Amino acid sequence: MEASMFNDILQKKTKTIERIIRSFLPEEKGYQKTVIEAMNYSVTAGGKRLRPLLMEETFRLFGGKDEDLPLLEPFLAAVEMIHTYSLVHDDLPAMDNDEYRRGKKTTWNVYGQAMGILAGDGLLNFAFETALQALEFCSGTNREYLTTVPAPEYNLQRLTRALVILTKKAGIYGMIGGQTADIEAEQQEGALEPEQLLFIHEHKTASLIQASMMIGAVLAGVADEETVQAVEKCAYDIGIAFQIQDDILDVVGDVEELGKPVGSDALNHKQTYVTIHGLRQAEKDVEVLTDEAIGILESFGGDNDFLKELLLSLIHRRK
Repeated sequence: MEASMFNDILQKKTKTIERIIRSFLPEEKGYQKTVIEAMNYSVTAGGKRLRPLLMEETFRLFGGKDEDLPLLEPFLAAVEMIHTYSLVHDDLPAMDNDEYRRGKKTTWNVYGQAMGILAGDGLLNFAFETALQALEFCSGTNREYLTTVPAPEYNLQRLTRALVILTKKAGIYGMIGGQTADIEAEQQEGALEPEQLLFIHEHKTASLIQASMMIGAVLAGVADEETVQAVEKCAYDIGIAFQIQDDILDVVGDVEELGKPVGSDALNHKQTYVTIHGLRQAEKDVEVLTDEAIGILESFGGDNDFLKELLLSLIHRRK
């Protein structure tokens, strides 16, 4: 696929995802209005919407139909809310102490630390409230009345599997676990073990990518357990390669392309994949992981041209 064609398709798909996400944001009213404003500020502050894009493209790859979009769309919004909450908390003074993200003031910098914490908490909880709106599709009811019509067992099975994946990959056995290990690693004296760093990358970075692609496959309704495990492995390779590339860019990236200073890892004495394995090995491992991920993707068959290009652009990005 030519770069210009890919970029045009990506722009159109991203606009659609953006519209879907915004449609699920809570209304800013009531005595809790401030925390809702902070939540919405965080979600609408920008971002590539890669996780919901990956979810929808995997859904399409496995034959997901337009009539099942009411089952999918709440999860598209939910995974972006979870990703955003993690950034809101990462930016807090107790964590990374960042005052700006994507050229805008971070949530705590606008609303204060306490409201920044609450906004992150609110987004995490509201993500699951949003995902559960898919029950309306299962039961044939509207958003206000969820009781009258029995839900088809098949739809409920898909919904339950998707919720289990989202909950685990976002929690202590997923992203939160990876964040914990990362914080402790920064305080650790001595070199990190390679397995320790891989644990951090797998759980902190890859877990939500895994959740996105696995949920897309599950909600399409045709992926058996073996296939879902293959999707999980594909997404693992993507997530690890993505993070290694991030470490590489901190060494060799261009400041103007990245939009942020390079060399910050070395300045902060942070141990990365590059500092442990060296630049040449890091670049080699990105290629190995990429080839494996694309090989798994191609084994599924179907129309995967755009998804393949999306994965390659994600891994081989220059910013």
